[in-house]
Amino acid sequence: MNSRAKYKTKKRDMLLEYLVSVRGKHITAGDVCEYFKAQGAEIGQSTVYRQLESLVDDGLIGKYLIDGNTPACFEFIGRDVQHKKDSCYHCKCEKCGKLIHLGGDEMKPLQEQLLNRYGFVLDPNRTVLYGLCENCK
Repeated sequence: MNSRAKYKTKKRDMLLEYLVSVRGKHITAGDVCEYFKAQGAEIGQSTVYRQLESLVDDGLIGKYLIDGNTPACFEFIGRDVQHKKDSCYHCKCEKCGKLIHLGGDEMKPLQEQLLNRYGFVLDPNRTVLYGLCENCK
């Protein structure tokens, strides 16, 4: 956690409640803004971005950077220590942009092979495999 003071605000609570409701899904800041706009809630875009970063700092949500052209994805992880230890990899469809989350167990054989053969360790927060999804292939 960084040194900035954390304030419990109604908007932070609203955002956290929404993130809990979509637990297990990857969302962007734009998705969050669209949700609150559709709900008629007054929460500004800068507040959403600021609070998302604060929740990342607090360890309550994960932030995944896919590439330089795609907005960062966020996922609620709460205080679940096991989930934080798990690796998070993604597949991205080059045609439609669909993002598929891969669990750490699916990638363990590849991680082990890269480590044993090349001494290479994958960074799970920056690993994306590109190809075509089921609908686009």
